[in-house]
Amino acid sequence: MFSKRYSIRLLFNANKVYDRQVVAGIGEYLQSAQCDWDIFLEEDFHSAKDNLADLGCDGIIADYDDPLIQQALHNSTIPVVAVGSSYRDQSFYPNIPYVATDNDALVECAYQHLKKSGLRQFAFYGLPDEDTCRYSLERERAYRDLVLKDGFTAHVYRGKNTAHSTWSQSMAQLKAWLKSLPQPIGIIAVTDSRARHLLQCCEHLGIFVPDQTAVIGIDNEKMARYLNRVSLSSVGQGTHQMGYRAAHSLHQMLQGQASEAKQFVIGPTGVFSRQSSDFKSLQDPNVIQAMHYIRQNACRGIKVEQVVDYVGISRSNLEKRFLEEHGYSIHHELHQTKFNRAKDLLRTTTLASSEIATLCGYPSLQYLYTVFNKNLQQTPREYRLQQANQDAETTEEG
Repeated sequence: MFSKRYSIRLLFNANKVYDRQVVAGIGEYLQSAQCDWDIFLEEDFHSAKDNLADLGCDGIIADYDDPLIQQALHNSTIPVVAVGSSYRDQSFYPNIPYVATDNDALVECAYQHLKKSGLRQFAFYGLPDEDTCRYSLERERAYRDLVLKDGFTAHVYRGKNTAHSTWSQSMAQLKAWLKSLPQPIGIIAVTDSRARHLLQCCEHLGIFVPDQTAVIGIDNEKMARYLNRVSLSSVGQGTHQMGYRAAHSLHQMLQGQASEAKQFVIGPTGVFSRQSSDFKSLQDPNVIQAMHYIRQNACRGIKVEQVVDYVGISRSNLEKRFLEEHGYSIHHELHQTKFNRAKDLLRTTTLASSEIATLCGYPSLQYLYTVFNKNLQQTPREYRLQQANQDAETTEEG
């Protein structure tokens, strides 16, 4: 006999990456458990919040980071499972099953990643102290605890909420804060969106990322990780697992079973390291300049001579300084930067190998094949398939 068919309402903002990833996790549970659920996800999230008193459904999974939703569902007679931020103050949790992202663990991942690179100065770029931004305050507290425990100074800036009308003013204030910070420094941004603000302002100010300011965000947002010239490092949240856990809890409630716990705190999926946090403790300002120029222009096919011209000292002098700092030549760095970019594009995009060769500054597709054969004893296609298989295995294990 088939189980009863349920009508389920998902109260999430489909325009937010975090919410979409949680919804994807809910979908994974539906597929694995073969639930007979009719899912309704409002296209216009804002209008949905005006009609929460009369949802006409059997169960709800809702984003409780939104205080309006939490307030509207406070006395709901319909089974509700909440998804949101973790809190140190237990009184902040509602008296219903609650699936939370682990803010302390997210920030510690970011902090330890920057610290292991050799940095000893750190900052945090967060959100205003508002009800809709409580997760930012939790992450800020975690950051303060970590740096103060290690004897470092806590630099914090709560940037304004950005809008078209206030964008210029907000970015001007952020630039002023960046200029006030000591260097080199590692900055933890409360979200990937805030991290991109930092990267843009650093570029405008001529601050070299990551040599003078290393940046890491939280979300691992695939859609926007390459919107800046410098690819963004980020900590992945366990959003799929959160959605899966929330759907499982609601399923139990609908079947008349008591949920085994009131709160489920889901840890991060790890650090996804990219260029923005690839800090190396360089002392020579000429080498720092050279590295910045190489990162920005290697895939445009530049040669050693152009790096030397940019720095403005003799080739022999720069080569000597580069070798002392890195232990290898400028030419090797140019090659490695292009090669790493090609590997990244093969792993994270579906672009044709011929297009990747062009984007990475290689003179031909055949040259790209030669480089991969020499370094990995693989063709670009074999490397792409290998990485896809590894990613699939990792997902299954998770």
